[in-house]
Amino acid sequence: MTRTVTAADALALMRNRLGRGACVYVAGCAGEPALFAQVLRGDPELAAGLVFFGVWIPGVNRTDWAGFHPDARAQTIFLSPDLRPRHTAGQIDFLPLCYTQAEPWIARRCGHAAIIQVAPPDAAGRCSLGISADFSGAAFAGASLRIAHLNPAMPAPRHAPSLALADFDVVVEAAHPLIETPPATLDPAFAAIAQNILSQIDDGDTLQFGLGKVQLAILSALKGERQVRIHSGMVSDPILDLLDTGAIPNEPGAVVTGVAVGSRVLYDRLADDDRVRFAPVSHTHAIATLAAIPRLAAINSVMEVDLLGQANAEFLDGRQISGTGGLVDFLRGAQLSPGGKPIIALAASAQGGKTSRITPRLSAPAVSIARADVGIVVTEYGVADLRGRSHSERARSLISIAAPQHREDLARAWRDMEAQL
Repeated sequence: MTRTVTAADALALMRNRLGRGACVYVAGCAGEPALFAQVLRGDPELAAGLVFFGVWIPGVNRTDWAGFHPDARAQTIFLSPDLRPRHTAGQIDFLPLCYTQAEPWIARRCGHAAIIQVAPPDAAGRCSLGISADFSGAAFAGASLRIAHLNPAMPAPRHAPSLALADFDVVVEAAHPLIETPPATLDPAFAAIAQNILSQIDDGDTLQFGLGKVQLAILSALKGERQVRIHSGMVSDPILDLLDTGAIPNEPGAVVTGVAVGSRVLYDRLADDDRVRFAPVSHTHAIATLAAIPRLAAINSVMEVDLLGQANAEFLDGRQISGTGGLVDFLRGAQLSPGGKPIIALAASAQGGKTSRITPRLSAPAVSIARADVGIVVTEYGVADLRGRSHSERARSLISIAAPQHREDLARAWRDMEAQL
């Protein structure tokens, strides 16, 4: 029988029922139950002995769930700077999983409890997952104790997964602001990067993009230019201009996404637009789904590409600052899509041009994207299509889109490397 309690009572009930060592799923993106974090800040003992886990996006989900108590732990597939101190202290475990691997991990891991933020129930007693449909359905299915945060601030999109209110064990009814994120500030190089990406996009293509500067740049450049559809793990505020200017056709399902991350205006608009569908990771990232989409252009950013065509999307100065997320899933899906385009983008240099981000060998201790998964690489200096190329052709193509001041050194390094391959 469903019980309606306060957030503090829900946490106390969970501890009493499940005991120390209980695993607790906590959603990410705008679905993160920030109300429960607020309660734990005021009463840290409620977190003692708990293991929190989820998919928390760097720069979006800033809460350190393991940090509420010295005896709490956390597990995640992104290791952001916000989580670094607790990871160093041994309280956070990082799992190098992509999204299609993370969803079954969550379903298996969630044998204990799940805290899920939902919209108020409709006339049929079903609660929408709102603008955060990615992993919570899988967590709900596997949880033995299901806690709903019934939040009137969570919109109920016309087309989104929902859960029956009666299937929750505990319900917390409380209004609390959703997480919002400001738009990124673009470096000048990204205008040129966007134009080079646009050279690869045709009318009628379906686009996927990761969160951040590349998404902002490409969507800003697309306004009013082309008719495109969107199939992505997440969308943010720049998509509003495409909806308003007619760049996205007026067709049901023209936009399919797992989550929205941005402003309150974005959340309300997407919830009320019949073109938009929210779907779980089992659909948005599934290889079978992606392979069946004609002309899928997967557009994502990385931090470094080496002359063998391998990419680093997770490490800065040798330290883990992120994770692969859905990057590899979408690149592989675009490879299989008829006419698909697997695109990764990056600025050619860093530190005011002193450091090349196209390098002889990756500086990272692990490879984020294997060379077989890297298709098209874009910088502000051009496009390198590596598909079907030999390693020598790939290296020469990458050198051609490096910052000009670094090309001679890269060519010299490649000659030395090639002699040893």
